[in-house]
Amino acid sequence: MSQERSTRQRAAMRSAIEAAERPLSPQEICELAQAEVPALGMATVYRNLKLMVEAGEIEAVVLPGDGARYEPTHRGHHHHFQCNECKRVFDVHECPGNLDRLAPKGFTVEHHELTLYGRCDECADHKPSRRGSR
Repeated sequence: MSQERSTRQRAAMRSAIEAAERPLSPQEICELAQAEVPALGMATVYRNLKLMVEAGEIEAVVLPGDGARYEPTHRGHHHHFQCNECKRVFDVHECPGNLDRLAPKGFTVEHHELTLYGRCDECADHKPSRRGSR
């Protein structure tokens, strides 16, 4: 594969990730980038994601029990919301702040991640939640 093709594929992936307002799965990245590079395949997506992470351009968002999604590194500290219905992940820009009070006495919190779970606005409009219904 030529360097030019690889660069074009990576540029299409970068554009898809930057344009999204939420972390994207490799499959979502592939589908969006195929608008610019129709022949883009999943093996190329994974190879380029690895290179982009190593270069510090993007970072992985990994939620428990789920595959990695990717977002630009420049978005700063934030948290995430995962829809129980469609499984998409969205950015949450609010932060509860210092969580030292929740740690055991004498412990110091150095980092935290917070994930909210529920239904996104699209899924909430379409059907009742499967969770908690009897």
